[in-house]
Amino acid sequence: MKKFILAATLAFAGFTAVQASEVNTIKNAAIVAVQDSAVKTPVKLEELPEPVTTALKSDAYKGWTATEAWSVKEGTKEYYLINVKKEAETGSVKIDKDGKPVQ
Repeated sequence: MKKFILAATLAFAGFTAVQASEVNTIKNAAIVAVQDSAVKTPVKLEELPEPVTTALKSDAYKGWTATEAWSVKEGTKEYYLINVKKEAETGSVKIDKDGKPVQ
């Protein structure tokens, strides 16, 4: 019985030594973090500027209903991001304060 326990212990020690040798290390690895610079502020739909609501009522968005909106500042760009829904379809549009689509 002692030989069995000794053999099992040695086998386990050998197995862990093999596992430990398989660990790879990366030297001089650089970690890069990318941060989104856009600042989104929730806006109530009824508080959207008149040109934006007029654009949403145009033929381009006919049948689509606005569900949520955010004011977005992305660097020097400022626009409104509006989630829209049409039956089971959903999407989003970007419109500037003058009611023009943003690319």
